[in-house]
Amino acid sequence: MNKTSEDVRAIVEELKVLYPDGICSLDYDKDYELLFSVRLAAQCTDERVNKVTPALYARFPTLEALANAEISEVEEYIHSTGFFRAKAKDIVLASQMLIRDYGGRVPDTMEDLLKLPGVGRKTANLILGDVYHTPGVVVADTHCIRITGLLGLTDGSKDPAKVEKQLRAVLPPEESNDFCHRMVLHGRAVCIARRPQCAGCTLRPWCDHFAKNGRSSLMKGERAAG
Repeated sequence: MNKTSEDVRAIVEELKVLYPDGICSLDYDKDYELLFSVRLAAQCTDERVNKVTPALYARFPTLEALANAEISEVEEYIHSTGFFRAKAKDIVLASQMLIRDYGGRVPDTMEDLLKLPGVGRKTANLILGDVYHTPGVVVADTHCIRITGLLGLTDGSKDPAKVEKQLRAVLPPEESNDFCHRMVLHGRAVCIARRPQCAGCTLRPWCDHFAKNGRSSLMKGERAAG
């Protein structure tokens, strides 16, 4: 964690060049759809979730429809996302709670979001950032945790709460939410777990991992590519 504010700004700006649209890769039209899509994405890919949700939301087109749904029927639509029983129960119960306690509106505070079934800090932060554009939001997903550790923006901790706190301390508040989305995109395209493409990574000038491993990182990437 030896990055200067200039280093941090340079990383932020380079990511903007690489990924101009720093947006969530989950498809949604309504705020509550994003909430439930993030729940479905637990231990599942965003790509898979995006294949499942059109049929789900066509069958249950309103929050009221989801609140009145049979959990077993919701299970059928989301089966392929894994842990479908727990996810279906959370979606139906959260829909009921949103209507009963929040007037059908997704809450705009961490405290209230965490009261919803199946919602943890990652989901709550994503809602606060993407729906309400709250400054200083950090969505510490696996890509963000791993890559910010390699870059040296954090101390390498795998604890989401610690990473969130450390990134809040160094990232410009107005950039943090989109930065986290860009970390996900970079993790899928370049800094891939187990086979990072260091040779093609334009974040190398500010990367602690590359500074320490240098040539060996390049050779590993070349072997993986070959």
